[in-house]
Amino acid sequence: MSAFAQQGPAGATDKPDPAADTNPPSTEQATPAATSEAQTEALAKAAQNPVADMISFPLQNNTSFGVGPYGRDQDVLNLEPVIPLHISKNWNLITRTILPIVWQPDASRSSQGEYGLGDLNPSLFLSPRNPGKSIWAVGPAIVLPTATAPELGQGKVSVGPSVVVLTTPGHWVIGALANNVWSVAGSGSRPPVNQFLLQYAVNYNMKHGWYVTSSPILTANWRASSGNIWTVPFGGGVGRIMQLGFQPVNISAQFFGNAAYPKGSSPWGMRVQLALLYPKFSKAQEKKMLEEKLKQIDQEQQPAAPQH
Repeated sequence: MSAFAQQGPAGATDKPDPAADTNPPSTEQATPAATSEAQTEALAKAAQNPVADMISFPLQNNTSFGVGPYGRDQDVLNLEPVIPLHISKNWNLITRTILPIVWQPDASRSSQGEYGLGDLNPSLFLSPRNPGKSIWAVGPAIVLPTATAPELGQGKVSVGPSVVVLTTPGHWVIGALANNVWSVAGSGSRPPVNQFLLQYAVNYNMKHGWYVTSSPILTANWRASSGNIWTVPFGGGVGRIMQLGFQPVNISAQFFGNAAYPKGSSPWGMRVQLALLYPKFSKAQEKKMLEEKLKQIDQEQQPAAPQH
């Protein structure tokens, strides 16, 4: 979970994208060290929650190695803005949109392939603003045929239900995202779509923003032949919540091996993510950040001491 991500175009291994509750941290000034650690862990949990009440913009790159008889590499860069909308005092509507930029190798050759946009994958999640110990959300998953080449998408409009459930005991964030989509419109020359996706995620948050994570994506193409239905990866990696300048970010890397996968597809892959985070800050935090920024600007403008 952003850790959570979502599946990309047909044949692509996208990847799916939690707070102690659905609201990210908004803390006042307090004693420095302990408060800073608590704020960092709260932000980590929000970043690992696909339906947190926090704007984020993950840039997630998924590389699948060893595709086809020539061992080609497929690459999918997902742009995944997540925007929460407050539709009432009790409910949030979370919008998650995935736009994949795909390099799809020609598996029958040792060179050549297609590069361009894949199918757009917007999802909407209705989630309670104060969910308690268990966080949940439901809504539609949609796939739109925006691919710039036939090899990069399915050529169909597909829709189906999607659900998220998770819990955040102690330093843990544990949950799952699942959906199934069926084609309802699109090119008559392209095969129908009936696909399932399940991403479970287990995250353990440590000191200084570090965490260990496992968030593989299992997929099933129900229309495929026997032995080619499931892709079942196992693996994990590490990540860290930190700041680049004054911008909070979530950086992570994971590796996966596929215990089951369709013939000719990838046996293993890598996922690397940089997510820009936009948590809500209290007035005291905003004032402190402004003071620190002004101090930094002042230091940068001071002339260097002459060297003798």
